[in-house]
Amino acid sequence: MPPASSRPVDNLDDDDYPAYTMGRAAEMLGTTPAFLRALGEHLLITPLRSEGGHRRYSRYQLRIAARARELVDQGTPIEAACRIVILEDQLEEAQRINEHLRTQGRESQSKNSA
Repeated sequence: MPPASSRPVDNLDDDDYPAYTMGRAAEMLGTTPAFLRALGEHLLITPLRSEGGHRRYSRYQLRIAARARELVDQGTPIEAACRIVILEDQLEEAQRINEHLRTQGRESQSKNSA
């Protein structure tokens, strides 16, 4: 039996593992493959390609695509929806970094005052 860390099932726990074909991704999102291609054209998501050249999507990319679809369904043009999602993602990352730095600063101050 192979070691636990090399099990193929481990990939399914990875949000960035490209597990879904374009057809399956479109089905899961309730949209069309053309919508997913358009998200790629607007640089919102860039699916990985299989050896045969087929697009493969990760769970993370599907969450991003679902958010864009929500905005488009509300009447937002796709270009604007993609930009909004990109900015939301950047803001979330900046907030995560800020919180990390604040935590480090508090830990550093408590060590210095001890």
